[in-house]
Amino acid sequence: MNENKSNFTNFSKLKFVLIITILVVVWAFAFLFIKIGLEELSFVNLTIMRFLIVCLVLILILFFQKKRFSKLHKKDIVPLFLLGFFGVIVYHLGLNYGEQFISPAAASLIIATVPVQIIILSTIFLKEKIGLKKLIGIIIALCGVVVISIWGKAGASIHIEYISAVLAVLIAAIMSALYTIAGKKLLTRYSALSLTTYVMLLGSLGLTPFIRGSLLDQISKMSMTGWFAVIFLGVFSTVVGYGLWYIVLKIKSASEISIYLYAIPVLSTIISYFMFKEKITLMFILGGFLVIAGLIIVNIRTKINFK
Repeated sequence: MNENKSNFTNFSKLKFVLIITILVVVWAFAFLFIKIGLEELSFVNLTIMRFLIVCLVLILILFFQKKRFSKLHKKDIVPLFLLGFFGVIVYHLGLNYGEQFISPAAASLIIATVPVQIIILSTIFLKEKIGLKKLIGIIIALCGVVVISIWGKAGASIHIEYISAVLAVLIAAIMSALYTIAGKKLLTRYSALSLTTYVMLLGSLGLTPFIRGSLLDQISKMSMTGWFAVIFLGVFSTVVGYGLWYIVLKIKSASEISIYLYAIPVLSTIISYFMFKEKITLMFILGGFLVIAGLIIVNIRTKINFK
């Protein structure tokens, strides 16, 4: 019996490591493929194309897996739309806009501060208390963002576009935090899969006013590389990524998983260096170190024990 329990423990640990590795890779590459997609699509059209693919995949899943979905209540349609538009669509619009002017590495580090944004917003809106340890971690992480924003760029001058891009990605991180906080109440009525599907499908409707003639023109000129980037972002970084996220959440809590997700900006930085030949300055490394150190301090927990 002890041997069976040991084998089960080893299997659970191996399964967790495998899933979290795939998750880190697909989310790290997302920042790189956004950069590639932006070479052929505007930041708005890239968002539209990504979520067109996401919606098609989710509709298929919804059609073939109806029994796994919670019933959609009419009273929740507007809240779900608002949650999806601001928490998902505005998030991606901000991120895509930002990556026009900043590196995937910088964007991934700023997005990595989402746990910090959640704590700050929870303090403001939910009146939750911040302990001294978390406060120190928040200050360190935000100092890292400031260092990356002001001194992390290679080159002597910082243009207004660079600052606006940093602010756009920071707003995206805040939107993601709002999505996490606001979505908690709806999780009492919907499963994680149902909530994610309804939020993305309804929220994507908010992209309709942004559709312009330039979309068809840009699509007609897309290369195979561009199509691969968009499909990867829609299928793997979004549908598969969120699916794996909820699988690992069944194994461990978000705070326990977060320590592994800090590998995302590190991997994005390494890949960005080789793919785009982007210079990594000492100040950027310092800023990245401060961000990750602050996040670790904020979320540090006792040693993880796999069951």
